[in-house]
Amino acid sequence: MKIHEYQARKSCASSASRATRLPAFSGAEATEAAQKLGGSVWVVKAQIHAGGRGKGGGVKLARSLDELQSAGRPDPGHAAEDAPDRPEGQKVRRLLIEEAPTSKKEYYVAALTDARRRAWR
Repeated sequence: MKIHEYQARKSCASSASRATRLPAFSGAEATEAAQKLGGSVWVVKAQIHAGGRGKGGGVKLARSLDELQSAGRPDPGHAAEDAPDRPEGQKVRRLLIEEAPTSKKEYYVAALTDARRRAWR
């Protein structure tokens, strides 16, 4: 099953928790989402099925609403590079706008399945 980050976060979020991220379909919606979230620094993430979005320009930091407009590129409809072997990238249909994290460290967790062995790794 392929789901985007915003879909995974929505399914994992508690209904009582305050929203800290909103999906957007355009640069204008990205600005509106940032205003709803408040704060002064946001992360703009292209929602494509690919790893390495940050390296391909699909994750950007915006420190003002003006920066948010330019960081909202690729706007939905533009391509975001997703892999060295596919430089034309994938068409971006949605952006995720979220409050910039204030943490000093990040940890990533992944789970993989081996279909041939029918086992988790």
